[in-house]
Amino acid sequence: MIFAESGLLNVIQYVAIGIGAVNILLLFGLLYIYWTSYRKIKSEFTIGLLYFTLVLLLQNVLATGVLIMLLISGAGTHSHEGMQHLLELFTLNAIQLVALSILFRITW
Repeated sequence: MIFAESGLLNVIQYVAIGIGAVNILLLFGLLYIYWTSYRKIKSEFTIGLLYFTLVLLLQNVLATGVLIMLLISGAGTHSHEGMQHLLELFTLNAIQLVALSILFRITW
């Protein structure tokens, strides 16, 4: 595969982990904002935002953990299935970064 020969997969893997880390930081920021808001107004809507953020945070921690495990094990660069999962996680992380950036910007 072209990706494996050029070393591009390793770059994609590191970038995906970096994007995952930024997503986690954005989610912690949103969690802080929503928690502060909940303490002031005590609305059910804000509780919903807190739950939503916590679930998305858990998903991002797990996905980034999988990317790190793929990096450590080398599975992302040695098998076709590993490469496919790596590219899928990279794409999902990149899309989530755009969405979370927009959400953080309008929430701030």
